[in-house]
Amino acid sequence: MEPEVYLQVKRSVKNLLDINLDHYKDQQMKRRLDAWLTRAGGGSWPAYFHRLRAEPDEMARFRNYLTINVSAFFRDPERWRDLRERVFPNLLATRRQLRVWSAGCSLGQEAYTLAILLDEVAPHRAHTLLATDLDRGALKHAQAHGPYAAQDLQHLTPGQLTKYFEPGAPPLHIARALARRLTFREHNLLADQFEGDFDLIVCRNVVIYFTDAGKMQLYQKFFDALRPGGVLFIGGTEFISQAAQLGFHNLGLSFYQKPGLAYENARRLESQR
Repeated sequence: MEPEVYLQVKRSVKNLLDINLDHYKDQQMKRRLDAWLTRAGGGSWPAYFHRLRAEPDEMARFRNYLTINVSAFFRDPERWRDLRERVFPNLLATRRQLRVWSAGCSLGQEAYTLAILLDEVAPHRAHTLLATDLDRGALKHAQAHGPYAAQDLQHLTPGQLTKYFEPGAPPLHIARALARRLTFREHNLLADQFEGDFDLIVCRNVVIYFTDAGKMQLYQKFFDALRPGGVLFIGGTEFISQAAQLGFHNLGLSFYQKPGLAYENARRLESQR
């Protein structure tokens, strides 16, 4: 895709969908856009954008394509084990009820994983779980409690499947008792305001297509949205190169903490191991 064409495509996407592609890596996004135009029937971008204005369903499909949805329950099990065994006990040592945000929640697997873990490590407490995404189709799926296919469920135990899902064979729906504990909402990480006072923010495998500047902007906003002692949980292949500059302390692979009482507790517990 020629630079002039890509510039016009970005402008049209911003005007029609309110998605700013300036924060995404150019070469990767160009390949995705070229592939989509071919899949949609070829032709030129001006002709395709004219079609979008006339066909709301096609606009919805294009919007959903631009927001990448790949997830599973307990994806990267070792990191979720760290959350269960190290991070949650640390946070719960100072706060009985946690405020948690799944940012870029995709089809809901990550958000429901958080709800399952909280029910297991700190049951019968009024935790607040917010789950957001830009993709309206993905949110609709999550709000409908699924269904979730067998490949989504492979890291769940038989007990978890029995307790937290409706009876039957895959694809399965989340049990209503668990689903009621979450609030799903549309949210643009790059454009919308953030709520605050979170104990834990989970944003995994969302920023891999962002530019370095876009990542730093987002991580700074996450830092500001955390309570003192709050934790940011990112993907296993992601790394915040300037974490100290932003104010974060690295708690190990995938976890970054904002200084505060919970951070001091974590250091004390680590020193006792």
